Amino acid sequence: MQRQGSIGGSAAIRIRVTGSVLLVAHLALVAWLMLRPLNVPWVMPANLHPLAGIRADLALGRPEAARRIGEGLALLAPLGVLLPMAHGRLTASPLASLLRTAAAGALLSLGIALLQTGVPGRVVDVDSLLLNTVGVALAHLAVVPAGRSWLRRRGERVRRAPLHQEETTQGRTPTIPRVGIAP
Repeated sequence: MQRQGSIGGSAAIRIRVTGSVLLVAHLALVAWLMLRPLNVPWVMPANLHPLAGIRADLALGRPEAARRIGEGLALLAPLGVLLPMAHGRLTASPLASLLRTAAAGALLSLGIALLQTGVPGRVVDVDSLLLNTVGVALAHLAVVPAGRSWLRRRGERVRRAPLHQEETTQGRTPTIPRVGIAP
């Protein structure tokens, strides 16, 4: 049984399976990148002051700041598309979908930050949590509403399209119910 407002038929299954597989692959890549121990001679202290790390990055100069902030935005940004894709609903409220996806991105980022406390060479940075969440929200806003709209229009075209060529020129062929013959 399908949920109300979900994509119909085999297209729904393909989109959900693709989204789920890509989501697991992306999370595995993020875990591998962020939870590997770093071999460094010293470690910076944890940054628990919001926007302090971003201000420090901006003080380094434009190219270095753009790289560091861009990395923070891009790390979990694919979740903004993959989470709704794995869920597969076309008629979800845009605001509710955005809030749900951004909250899931923030919780995943927080989980990664908490796991990093036990990894040698890694420290907690509250700015990475903020940047990751904003990256998820921006990717969601950039792709999901347009994608859902396209899929809804495509579904309407498929439902309105005639099944056979004869239907367009001669109309539908009437069907007669079968009548059983008495013994």
